[in-house]
Order: sequence, then C-alpha cells, then structure tokens
Amino acid sequence: MEGSHLIFPDRCIAHLDMDAFYASVELLRYPELRGEALVIGGRRADPPARGAEGAWQFARLRDYRGRGVVTTATYEARALGVHSGMGLMTAARLAPDAFLLPADFTAYRHYSGRFKLAVAAMAPQIEDRGIDEIYIDLTAARSDPTRVARRIKEAVYATTGLSCSIGIASNKLLAKIASELDKPDGLTVVGPADLVARIWPMKAYKINGIGPKSAKRLETLGIHTIGDLARADLGLLQTHFGRNYAAWLHEAAHGRDDRPVVTEAERKSISRETTFERDLHPRQDRAELTAILVALCDRVAADLQALGVRGRTVGIKLRYEDFRTLTRDHTLHEPLDDPRDLLAASRECLRRAPLDRPLRLLGVRVSALVPVGEVAENPGPWAQRELAFDE
Repeated sequence: MEGSHLIFPDRCIAHLDMDAFYASVELLRYPELRGEALVIGGRRADPPARGAEGAWQFARLRDYRGRGVVTTATYEARALGVHSGMGLMTAARLAPDAFLLPADFTAYRHYSGRFKLAVAAMAPQIEDRGIDEIYIDLTAARSDPTRVARRIKEAVYATTGLSCSIGIASNKLLAKIASELDKPDGLTVVGPADLVARIWPMKAYKINGIGPKSAKRLETLGIHTIGDLARADLGLLQTHFGRNYAAWLHEAAHGRDDRPVVTEAERKSISRETTFERDLHPRQDRAELTAILVALCDRVAADLQALGVRGRTVGIKLRYEDFRTLTRDHTLHEPLDDPRDLLAASRECLRRAPLDRPLRLLGVRVSALVPVGEVAENPGPWAQRELAFDE
C-alpha cells in the first residue's frame, strides 16, 4: 500500500530491505525452485548435484543432520513456521519436504554490492546495515519520496533481477517497520498521521528490539500491541524492565527515534545479534548456542567483506534472562574479515564472560574498521577450526 505525496516537515528516512535475499539469489541460479519451500543454511548442507539425466538433485530438509541454523528461507517456507536463526533440525520437523541449500556468501556479497551501487547512484546518503539492507536519507525528496523510492526499486531490479521492499517514515525505527508491512516487493509510507491508525494496532514485537522473551513479558502485563505499550504506565515498565529499557520502550511505542543516517565514512562498527525464542543455557544448550554463534560470525564476516573493510576489535554481547547486558571485547594485532577468525576471536571474548546463567540474546560486533586496501596480506591470526560456544 503506497502513500502519496506526503510531506515530512523535518526528516524523511527510507529503509530498503532485500526480499528473502539469500534465497532470492539462489532462485536466480535454480529457477526450478521458484514457488517451493526453500531453506538456506548449514555449513555442511549438501550442495545440489546433477542427476543421471542432467537435472539438478536438491537435498531435502528432512535429511539434514547437524547443528546448523536457518540463515533465511523463502516466503513459502516461512508460511510453514521456518524463520532465520532456527535450528535446521527444528525446521525439519516443521517443513520436512522443504529444499535445503548451503549458504553461498560469495554470491550474496556480489549481489549486495550491485544493489547498493544502484541505490547510491540516485541517493548517496546511505547507511549500510549489512549485506541485505540499508537506510537512505530522503530528506531532500520529502515532498514526494515515493517517486524516488519507485526509481530505486526499478534500478535494483534492473541491476540484480531481485526485488526489494522500501519503507518510508520520519525516522529509522518507523521506516524499518514500514518496510515489513507489504513484503515482498512493497513500497509503504508511514506518515505522522499513520502512527495511531497503522502502527499502534500492530503486535509489540514488531518493534525492532523487542524480542520474543520481552514480548511474552509484556503480554503478562496485558500489553499486546504497540498502542498498549504507548499507553502503558512508565513506572510499571520500569518495575519490570529497568529504567533504561523501559524508557526506550516508551519512546519507541510513540514512534520517536532520533538516530541519524550514518554514512559509510562515519561507520565505526558492524554487528549482528539474535534474541532467542526461549532462554538458552550456555551448558545445557551449548550445541544450539554454538550454531547461532557460527551463523552470526558468518553474517558479520559477509557484511565486512561486502563493505570492503576489516576490523581489529571483536566484541560479543550477552543479555541474560534478567535483562542484564554484558559486553566483552578483544583487540587483535591484524584486522580480520574471515568468519573462522571471527569465531575464534569471539571465543576469546566468551572466556571472560560469566556463562552460568541462561541467555536471551547473543550478539557479535567488529569495530576499529579499516579498508581492505590498507591492510597488509598476512595469514589469519587464528587456527582455522570450528570452536564450541564455550570451548
């Protein structure tokens, strides 16, 4: 659903999100899988092989054995309950007949670079949020942002053959929500007058930053929608979530977000994080946490390589069941962008973190970024082997 000629008096921000990006890239290569439930993930997933008559033979999710996690899935697989970050063995119980492909980050980085160049040619004020999404400052076009957004969508498709969804709003928080409203291939404008009518009826977890555990805790307080959260007593929120998180919940529910669009030259770090559907214990759920950590490192490394940078400081972020958040950093002699090196460095950070209580969030961050062209080519600083979550 499109807006028309809305005027944003101050800022106009767009969030562009590629539609099921990894899966969509694979469908360019294997068009015979279009319309099928397809899951991407697992380092050891079997790649397609040519059958006796030359047709591709694809692995099925039901045959997978391992600790891998879902990187992404087509919308057909999502309709069956499969989602990013889910263990592949769990996904197999939901969609056993879904096709399974291993992630090909070389191909994804190639298409990432192509779509971003296409956007930058028309709207240079871009914040790169990773391999498949960006924020765009459209303040200069705020009298008619949909015209520019349509041109951007057309350019992305012409350059890559892939569709994207764009949300437009007065800030990054609302733009990201808007980009999810009409997927795939959506273009949605959320103006100041749409907050109450369009945003408040949505479930609270639709706000980026409210994970499954927080959503459940809000529901126990009778807070189900974003509107419920906006009307909630701030003191009640502080009692159950702490002062800082409660203040953020209150502001987010009212659609307030002052974060600027940070261009590549100003970027200081790259991160990915996952909030779990249930609390995971570092000992009892070690295999699942290890798989999630591996997947996060893969995605951060892909983001680094897509941006053409490496980072010298690696950090992990842990949020415990009581919402206490802890971070640990480790600085290297040589900057990295390899997922195996990143996994090993993350392990060094975990050595200095208490791992005796359940976790609800895990994140990986790389900072102290330098362009690849300024880095001397030396062997990676870490042994090239996979490591357990708390090894």
